[in-house]
Amino acid sequence: MTKNLLIVLFLTLFTGLTTYAEDYKASLFGIKSNGTTLNTTSIQKAIDYIHEKGGGRLVFYVGRYLTGNIQLKSNVTIHLEEGAILLGSTNIYDYNLAERFPSLISATKADHIALTGKGVIDGQGRDVAYQVSDQVQKGILKDALVNDRSALWRPKAIYFRECTNVDITGIVIKNAAEWVLVCDQCTYLKIDRITVDSKAFWNNDGIDIVDCQHVIISNSFIDSSDDAICFKSHDPTKMCDDVEVRNCVARSSASGIKFGTVTSGGYKNFKIINNKVYDTHRSAITIATPDGGVVENILVDSLYAYNVGNAIYLRIGARWNKGRVGSMSNIRIQNMYCEIAEGKADAGREYEGPIEDLPRNISPASIVGLPGQYISDVTLRNIHLVYPGNSNPAYAFRGLLPAELDSIPEMPAAYPEFSQFKELPAWGLYVRHAKNLTLENITFTAKLKEYRPALVFDDVLGGRLTGLRYEEPVKKKKQVHFYKTKDIIQTK
Repeated sequence: MTKNLLIVLFLTLFTGLTTYAEDYKASLFGIKSNGTTLNTTSIQKAIDYIHEKGGGRLVFYVGRYLTGNIQLKSNVTIHLEEGAILLGSTNIYDYNLAERFPSLISATKADHIALTGKGVIDGQGRDVAYQVSDQVQKGILKDALVNDRSALWRPKAIYFRECTNVDITGIVIKNAAEWVLVCDQCTYLKIDRITVDSKAFWNNDGIDIVDCQHVIISNSFIDSSDDAICFKSHDPTKMCDDVEVRNCVARSSASGIKFGTVTSGGYKNFKIINNKVYDTHRSAITIATPDGGVVENILVDSLYAYNVGNAIYLRIGARWNKGRVGSMSNIRIQNMYCEIAEGKADAGREYEGPIEDLPRNISPASIVGLPGQYISDVTLRNIHLVYPGNSNPAYAFRGLLPAELDSIPEMPAAYPEFSQFKELPAWGLYVRHAKNLTLENITFTAKLKEYRPALVFDDVLGGRLTGLRYEEPVKKKKQVHFYKTKDIIQTK
């Protein structure tokens, strides 16, 4: 039986369980909908009661329900009818500060839990974050306040840890003080038709999937002031495995779809199909393993990106490896269209991403391993990348002489970002420390003249280039440069 079939069976079973579970109105437990009464104790009592009765749905109808942290229990669904708003308290002491990750809604080792409906979870995160900063500045809470931002106390909207059979469907999640929706070491997870609108503060990752297995994220819209859909691996003994992302739209002040940054265990068996990224500051798709994790068997198919800072960034690093050696293999990206922004793609947002490493002209898509740690078996097929062109060698320059190419730093311990090397010698695609590379039916378009060639390969061992086209308003220009590269087969 395949893993995908197991997921289908799980979803069918879960739907049946939630359909016939008993409903309990929130008002039955004295939960008030006036937006001012703090309902934390009443909501928790309702969850505990339903759990003890064998399960059911706690249903919220039209109104504003103020609460601090609540803990979801096995076989309990929180269902928000249209017009129901679950409001996070703006008092940081209404959250579970003794926990590793404070959050508005949490669950640990629960089975068959769900958040459903057409209602809203509003973390009121900006007010919470400001109160945290106030308490730190007064010496009540201890925090380094890097860039005047707390790194410890700001609550997430939702944090589920080691849960099984999780269903999050239909709801709107907005204004978290930190990461929005986090599932950590969960199995059999369905996220469908949700909206994430969270630009209340910095570090507002939209969806974070950490070391989870058997995951479907589908038909959702994510607009966040940090990575929109992000996969992480915090535990070197775990990894994300058997994950599908389909029919989603993402907008971000960081990356659209990202693997990393923390990658201790790794990722395998992913399908990312028919998604759209737009107005996004960094990469449409980033796959990085800077911390010794293993990345293998990743399929990205039908990704459409508009007004983004970068198209594709694949990177092996060596930051927090602790003796582990990272690897990346069998990556397929196909049927992709991407338009790179001429300026800052997220300009005008309340929390813009930081200015990228300068001086540099617009960065190419990049595949960058480390010496002796090759990114292997990457296929790029049926792709069209559109760049503004008009790079200025008087502003930033990187030539093609051996000394100039060798001067590009390896930066193994740096935070992995497409701009980290500053000026790169190609405008379309830069590949370094890779082997067994396939490029097939790819069009590189520069709207204005470029001083750089489209492609530069540095230490690439084995590859096949077929059907590559270069569109640039200049004639008779060499568009491909090889350095320390061998066994490349080129055909029209």
